[in-house]
Amino acid sequence: MATSASNKLEVSALDFDDIKSNIKIFLASQKEFQDYDFEGSGMAVLIDALAYNTHYLAFNSNMLVNEIFLESADVRKNIVALAKALGYTPTSAKSPLAEIDVTVNNVPAGTTSITASKGTTFNTSVDGTTYTYLTNEAVTITPTSGVFKFTNLKVYEGTNVSFSYTVNSSDEDQRFILPSDNADTSTLKVTVQNSASDTTTETYTLATGITSLDSTSKVYFLQEGEDGRFEVYFGDGVLGKSVSDGNIITLEYIVTNKDESNGASTFTLADTIGGFSDVSISTSSNSQGGSEPQSKNSIRYNAPLQYSAQDRAVTTKDYESLVQTIYPNALSVSAYGGEDAETPEYGKVFISIKAASGSTLTTATKNDIVTQLKKYNVASVTPVIVDPETTSLVLTTNAKYDENATTKTRDTIKTDITDALTVYNTNNLQKFDGIFRYSKVIKAIDDADNSILSNITTLKMRKNFTPTLGSATTYNIYFRNAFYNPHSGHDATAGGILISTGFKITGNTNEMFLNDDGEGNVRMYYLSGTTKVYQNNTQGTIDYANGTVTLTSLNIASISNIRGSTSSVIELTTTPKSNDVVPVRDQIIEIDVANSSVTVEADTFAGGTADAGTTYTTTSSY
Repeated sequence: MATSASNKLEVSALDFDDIKSNIKIFLASQKEFQDYDFEGSGMAVLIDALAYNTHYLAFNSNMLVNEIFLESADVRKNIVALAKALGYTPTSAKSPLAEIDVTVNNVPAGTTSITASKGTTFNTSVDGTTYTYLTNEAVTITPTSGVFKFTNLKVYEGTNVSFSYTVNSSDEDQRFILPSDNADTSTLKVTVQNSASDTTTETYTLATGITSLDSTSKVYFLQEGEDGRFEVYFGDGVLGKSVSDGNIITLEYIVTNKDESNGASTFTLADTIGGFSDVSISTSSNSQGGSEPQSKNSIRYNAPLQYSAQDRAVTTKDYESLVQTIYPNALSVSAYGGEDAETPEYGKVFISIKAASGSTLTTATKNDIVTQLKKYNVASVTPVIVDPETTSLVLTTNAKYDENATTKTRDTIKTDITDALTVYNTNNLQKFDGIFRYSKVIKAIDDADNSILSNITTLKMRKNFTPTLGSATTYNIYFRNAFYNPHSGHDATAGGILISTGFKITGNTNEMFLNDDGEGNVRMYYLSGTTKVYQNNTQGTIDYANGTVTLTSLNIASISNIRGSTSSVIELTTTPKSNDVVPVRDQIIEIDVANSSVTVEADTFAGGTADAGTTYTTTSSY
């Protein structure tokens, strides 16, 4: 056999064609196949088979290696197993929760208490579909001034399910599984009965750490199984009390439709409460919090963070990770210390949550999250849930396209551009770390259709505030991105970069507006025809460097409609200094696609038909 260097088989190639070429080179270097025409013989089929087999094994090996690391694993059961090694359990499907006030009417005199049993059901309708809500624990009340009223009664969407196992240690394959795909493990109640003949029952609670456990601790552990269903297991007699043969384990939980009924606001009794059916129901907190099981990407992101937190909240990242676990409906979470707020508040950590479904969190949901966070707090730090602050970007786009390169109409191309902006909005913005990158948006517009040649896009920033009517109030509106500075010497009648929607002030029937003078002063004016008549040249200040508008002692009587719709807010629109807009702390950036302007024009240069003597000038002004 030949021994020259060319006889050596290259093994570093992974591409099919490269593998095939290397096999041919190796065979051609052997004296048995010198001057052999591989392409013109059946040997080519055998070489293809060898190359395919080698490529297949290399691909399979690569995938196997990827699956042993949390960051690169793609199969859910592998991600879950790797997260378990870090002490992390993914969250299950979550049932929507509502709080209602139920007043029981016509209660006979002498009644001392009424109990709403666990499993008491209520009906609601969302988008024409009826859903069942129920209580997950028994609640007993006594009358107040003769009135029986359940206040803030918690009701969960779904169906109550109970499943029992008899412990048999001789069955090596026995597992205590919740046999439901959409089980909400946060509603799980685990009880252990001594035996079929001994009905003594003990309730076990979910273990949240191991440092305080001993052989008598009545706790259970939870893990997600290979099929996505959750499994309960118990201690070994050292860390947690163990179960014995003959024990009957009962698992009670709610199976939910997840986020389908989020937002439900009207409920009717489908059962009886303490034997009474005549009730009046009002909703104190709309249904909220229903969600899908935790996604693979979320598990990858949060497992290492929770591992570093070690069941305590010290850094802001610890709080962000814990909130993702406590409230799975969170799409994005931002936490920051009170010392970093515009007005410092020491001893607090502020947490802002962008929900995956629904808008802002209800007071009940916020209180529940804060309560669950307290056990992780270090020292006297107080967690506070705040609503996200949204800064909207209004785009003005003028796109040029080659009408000879497409059969689409201008309106169709305009729709394509609008759809591209919507996709960018969803995929890149509307979360706390979502930075608006101007160049990426320009590219997304150009890529909306092959016929688009270029686009000129400008942007404005817009925020709104809700005024206190009939009271002279100072307002601070934080854009947290620097404004374009019109510089000194600006025309005092032209204004600067600030405009507002209309409102009326106490003691004046004119519709007022706000602008700035380019020198840092906010002015209030009304229109007499097309002439601006200034009511106050020092209604506040504008900080161009820090992106802050301060309105001083503004006494608003009423608010004008915005874009033809009744409004409770006043909008302020400005021009940013940079075309890249960055969210800070509890701020979320989003494109207001509906109110952005898109114009599509055929480019006369595309076909070389433009008049050579014509000059085309593009101007931009603030």
